Amino acid sequence: MCRMRAMARHQFRRVILESPYAGDVDGNLNYARACVRDCVLRGDSPQASHLLFTQPGILDDLDPAERALGIDAGLAWLPVAEATVVYTDHGISPGMSKGIDAARELQRPVEFRTLQETKP
Repeated sequence: MCRMRAMARHQFRRVILESPYAGDVDGNLNYARACVRDCVLRGDSPQASHLLFTQPGILDDLDPAERALGIDAGLAWLPVAEATVVYTDHGISPGMSKGIDAARELQRPVEFRTLQETKP
């Protein structure tokens, strides 16, 4: 499917986006933003809770209880998602594994992607 054609029709598939957050937070945030862009260009409407809930004033990812709350809040979208997309350029973190397991429990498709595969 042509990437721009998907955008022009506005028929997007709802997906949960999994990419790393903890560790190199700045690098992982930039990577997650690139993953969101890649999803949209592929015709997906991604839910990337780690970009939303970790913003200042929302939840503290360094607090284990708030981190768990954020992960669970993101996974609450899983029943309405058509798939989980997992970006693997930086590996698979424990949080990502939890999302993969949750998707498989609900028998949602899990797709593994890299940004490298979309570069010209």
